[in-house]
Amino acid sequence: METTQIMESILNRNNLNAAYIQVKRNKGSHGVDNMSIHEMLPYLKENGQNIIQKILEGYYKPQPVRRVEIPKPNGGKRLLGIPTVIDRLVQQAIAQVISPYFEEIFSENSYGFRKGKSCHDALLKAKSYIEEGYEWVVDIDLEKFFDRVNHDMLMARVARVIKDKRVLKLIRKYLNSGVLINGVIVINEEGTPQGGPLSPLLSNIMLDDLDKELEKRNLRFVRYADDCQIYVKSSRAAERVMESVSNFIETKLKLKVNREKSEIGKPF
Repeated sequence: METTQIMESILNRNNLNAAYIQVKRNKGSHGVDNMSIHEMLPYLKENGQNIIQKILEGYYKPQPVRRVEIPKPNGGKRLLGIPTVIDRLVQQAIAQVISPYFEEIFSENSYGFRKGKSCHDALLKAKSYIEEGYEWVVDIDLEKFFDRVNHDMLMARVARVIKDKRVLKLIRKYLNSGVLINGVIVINEEGTPQGGPLSPLLSNIMLDDLDKELEKRNLRFVRYADDCQIYVKSSRAAERVMESVSNFIETKLKLKVNREKSEIGKPF
């Protein structure tokens, strides 16, 4: 499928209008510029054409994200990076165009942030494995996944499918846009902040290599974003899979497995 000239599709009026509607529907807080959802339309009417021109010419510069800490149910805090409403619009426009290309290659066993798939579907799949006798679960927890993604490795995976260098450059700019912390812009060399429309898609792109590896090994698994569970028939097989898959994740994907939270057991 041809993806060398898709920037024009991203900046197509209909696609941008659909992105605007989605960002408005999602609501959400302001970014570092304090612009609210309600202020977006008047701003776009005045500056929209200029933004499009800057993106086409490669001069557009995303703003840093605003760091927000959300308490986790089990303690600790989840860090969110909230882009400005304009950057959320651009990210949404990118995601709408490039997602279908990746949907064609994503695993059936990947359920997180995908159209037509839900957490309920993932639970039903897991239940079917258990009923087939795969009663031992290898639950692999990725430590601070969204903070640790290697930008070069992620962009290499995006570039396997998307060939328009202008789009690749724009996505890289979003990865490198930085975080505003106490009035200081901190540039991250790794990680894809949770909070923007592109983040869920980029996480699935990065972890698609894990899905393909598990499929190659003929393993039964369910993945929902960075939560992966593998189903096997014995405790011995579970221990072996835990070790070998954790090794793959850390050596091949350069991600960190949280050994303390990752566990083996029976669900019932």
